Amino acid sequence: MNVVDSSAWLEYFAGTEQAEPFVEAIEATDKLIVPVIVLHEVFKKIILTSGEDAALTAIAHLRQGLVVEIDEDTALNAVKNSIEHALPLADSLIFAIALKYKATLYTQDRHFENIPGVRYFPKG
Repeated sequence: MNVVDSSAWLEYFAGTEQAEPFVEAIEATDKLIVPVIVLHEVFKKIILTSGEDAALTAIAHLRQGLVVEIDEDTALNAVKNSIEHALPLADSLIFAIALKYKATLYTQDRHFENIPGVRYFPKG
C-alpha cells in the first residue's frame, strides 16, 4: 500500500520532472491510500492556482484511491509522530495514516528524510 504526500501530488498534476518518483505509486490506484487531509491540501492549492474546474479534476483522480478519514486513534497517534519526528500537523496526520495502513509514504518533504517507512525524494 502507498500514501502520497500532498506536495508529490502537486508535482504530479503540474507535470514537473519532480513528479517522476511518484508516478508509479500514484497510478497504482488499487494500492493507493489517500488521507482526507491530502484532499484538502491539494484542492486548496489547485483551486487557488488554477481554478475550481482544475481542482475538481484533480480530486477525481485522488478519489480513485481509497480515501480515508482521520479517526480518533489516528489523530492521537499523529501527536506522537509529531513529537517524535518534529512533524507539522498535516504531515503528522498523513504519516499516521501511512502507519495505520502499513503503507509506504512517498514525499519530497525534507523532515521525512530519515524516517523508516518513507520514500523521500529531495526536491531538485
